[in-house]
Amino acid sequence: MVEKEKQILTAALQLFVAYGFHGTPTSKIAAQAGVSNGTLFHYYKTKEELVIALYNDIKGELSAYLSAQVGGQDSLETRLKKSFIHSLYWALDNQEKFYYIQQFHFSPHLAKISPEVIAGQSRVHLQLLQEGIEAELLKPLPVELLFTLVSSQVYGLYQYLSAPAFPIDQRQAVIEEAFALLWGMIKK
Repeated sequence: MVEKEKQILTAALQLFVAYGFHGTPTSKIAAQAGVSNGTLFHYYKTKEELVIALYNDIKGELSAYLSAQVGGQDSLETRLKKSFIHSLYWALDNQEKFYYIQQFHFSPHLAKISPEVIAGQSRVHLQLLQEGIEAELLKPLPVELLFTLVSSQVYGLYQYLSAPAFPIDQRQAVIEEAFALLWGMIKK
């Protein structure tokens, strides 16, 4: 990715999070990125293409991060726990990006992402859950349902932990307890 493209994505992230998709004209993104409108449209033919490219870039970053954190020969429970914990810490460390993921998920743009691409972006989680089902360690539910249950816990706990009044020194204990509750819900 060239430097101008990175500048465009960075500006788009900040503005989409602050003003939403409809409240952010491409001219404002170009101005904040320090490029011309023509340069922005050289990289992204439409605003929707930019919205989707930004989402795919962020999800790729998150997926690569989780892959690096979750590998190894640990037990399935430990790998799921690492995935859960590192998903939350990535979200807490990258609040603007995580907000954008949430914003995108509740927009019509999500329908433009193919199921194959979505599965690839969630590969780490889906593989762990499928492995757990096949090993009869997790409840024999559809992997998509288990993924939804786990993801919902990550999103909800993120909201709880990122509240301004929540004491940062209590995060780890709450995350550990939340995973124990989640594990109890999905294990066979």
